[in-house]
Amino acid sequence: MTTFVRVCGLSELEEDTPKRVELDGTPVSVVKTEGEVFAIYDICSHANVSLSEGEVEDCQIECWLHGSSFDLRTGKPSGLPATRPVPVYPVKIEGDDVLVSLTQES
Repeated sequence: MTTFVRVCGLSELEEDTPKRVELDGTPVSVVKTEGEVFAIYDICSHANVSLSEGEVEDCQIECWLHGSSFDLRTGKPSGLPATRPVPVYPVKIEGDDVLVSLTQES
């Protein structure tokens, strides 16, 4: 059974501005973009830095340190130097509540 936990209010999310949250000690970046909300592991697979400090464009989040981008839907890198994907997590919206499960989608 998938357990969802409230991480923030939908009204707290700014378009294309990542918000870092922690779920059971796991850093997660929550992003509202292109009419959807995504949750992705907040640590770059290339360098141990927070993705939530990067920029979001075209459903991609860019690592601020070396410029690798990750698809918010799949976690797959779309540019070097990163070659390994990062986990993405299921998101549900209930009213103004954004709920995330640590069950990995990919």
